[in-house]
Amino acid sequence: MEGDFIKINKWLLPLSWLYGMAVNLRNTMFSIGILKSRSFDVPVIAVGNITVGGSGKTPHVEYLIRLLKDTFHTAVLSRGYKRKSKGFVQATAKTTMPEIGDEPFQMKQKFPNVIVAVDKNRCHGIDTLVENDKDIDVVLLDDAFQHRYVKPGINILLVDYHRLIIYDKLLPAGRLREPLSGKDRADIVIVTKCPKDLKPMEYRVIMKAMSLYPYQQLFFTSIDYGELLPVFQETKEALDLHHLKDYSALLLTGIASPQQMTHDLQPLIPQLTPLAFGDHHIFSKKDVGLINSTFAALPSPKLIITTEKDVTRLRLVEGLSEEVRQHLYALPITVCFLQEQAQLFNQQIIDYVHKNSRNSILVKRKDDHKSQDSNHSGNRPRTISFRDN
Repeated sequence: MEGDFIKINKWLLPLSWLYGMAVNLRNTMFSIGILKSRSFDVPVIAVGNITVGGSGKTPHVEYLIRLLKDTFHTAVLSRGYKRKSKGFVQATAKTTMPEIGDEPFQMKQKFPNVIVAVDKNRCHGIDTLVENDKDIDVVLLDDAFQHRYVKPGINILLVDYHRLIIYDKLLPAGRLREPLSGKDRADIVIVTKCPKDLKPMEYRVIMKAMSLYPYQQLFFTSIDYGELLPVFQETKEALDLHHLKDYSALLLTGIASPQQMTHDLQPLIPQLTPLAFGDHHIFSKKDVGLINSTFAALPSPKLIITTEKDVTRLRLVEGLSEEVRQHLYALPITVCFLQEQAQLFNQQIIDYVHKNSRNSILVKRKDDHKSQDSNHSGNRPRTISFRDN
């Protein structure tokens, strides 16, 4: 477990020490109030990590969207990494991927009734969202654990099972963006991308090694895969992963950590050829040529599997061969909680939003005001009930 995908460059440790000094200074400035963290009247839930690379942020934000959207007026605010626009942008049905970035675009496509916006300045973004829509019940901050200018009501830290932060080092020797003590700001820590057959002993080892405080809760999640969905040939039927043993497949990814996906698909599709690019990769003409030629060389029957995030960029690419377009499928992923922890997690999130949504607070203030009026008029004080709209 300790060695999975972790490479530490010991020669760079002196530079990591200098980097750590700078990060500690910034965190200290927040701690003593030189730099200010803001709280908001609307419930804010932040999801993020303290490492470079993917830890499953988007699937976990989408889990929260599914949990909340039918009961609460939900908004998602992201930085909009590598977008072509600046400032605050709220997505509409006509918004393009380059305007807001691939991950926010993916979420807006999947959840059209949820508000999705981007703003590098998260405080300004939250202010603008609330100003534009007074009925917002909760704001989900994507990739914002280190954005200290916002003080969320719930801070969720994601930790990749294959690169546990307790065994990592600071940049540039390792991948930590801040010292391990940064995890102390989390209310909830989720170990992501866990094997579904994780042994009880491994749970105990990780729980002890993470050394969390009593106020912090530790959860474990794994990845669930849906049916393969055709990208360009939308009239085609979806494909079941469990019926593809006779196929050869090109696994095309432009994400931070494709190792778990490769590991999970290999037993289902033995003839799997990975073709991995960097996270948020913009496919060049040379890349397109490599994709076309690699797929053409595979024996039939064959297909290409890619991620939903990569689809948002591949749809804009010119030069994909007709053969590639006909056989390109997206693999949806969702997260599932292990150890029957889903109910505990869900209830904690829902209770927080219920108790802190602006509508609930207004109702409670109205009840408080009525109670005070009743006391002043000499009437017997009544019990104030906490109601939610």
